[in-house]
Amino acid sequence: MPVKIRLQRHGRKRYAYYHIVVADSRAPRDGRFIERLGSYNPNTNPATIQLDFDKALNWLNNGAQPTDTVRQVLSNEGVMMKKHLLDGVKKGAFDAAEAENRFSKWQGEKVAKVQAKKDKLASDKNAAAKERLAIEAKINAEKAAELAKKKADAEAAASAAAAPAEEAAAEETASEEAAE
Repeated sequence: MPVKIRLQRHGRKRYAYYHIVVADSRAPRDGRFIERLGSYNPNTNPATIQLDFDKALNWLNNGAQPTDTVRQVLSNEGVMMKKHLLDGVKKGAFDAAEAENRFSKWQGEKVAKVQAKKDKLASDKNAAAKERLAIEAKINAEKAAELAKKKADAEAAASAAAAPAEEAAAEETASEEAAE
């Protein structure tokens, strides 16, 4: 029975997430599977991967063949690196302690790289938000200045219209006093 480690699609249209499963290669994509190893969500940035590391390594050592995408996911999580190092130990290239040391060094670098990406995304998002706020404040200031100008013009027009009315009222009062 040829066994594959592959993705099983779930989710909705245009927003898929996947279960990482071990299945017979002849079984349907979303059909029967032997064991579920984890999940993969490419919709987040960076992609969210939850994986049972030991089970995946065990299946690879037993001969299960990952698909291309799953191979990239396993490589990203370090399963392929660990398998490569264990194969080196079997061949006698180095001992198990050296393999574990190399793997922990690789894993530390990987965690630092992912954290740097998350930090960069967060700082870019904050910078974009600050830029939007600055632009919005500038637009609001321009609108406030325009509104103040309109109010000043309206007040000037009202006072200009009120001035002749006041003069007419003053003339009328003067003519009434003169008539008395």
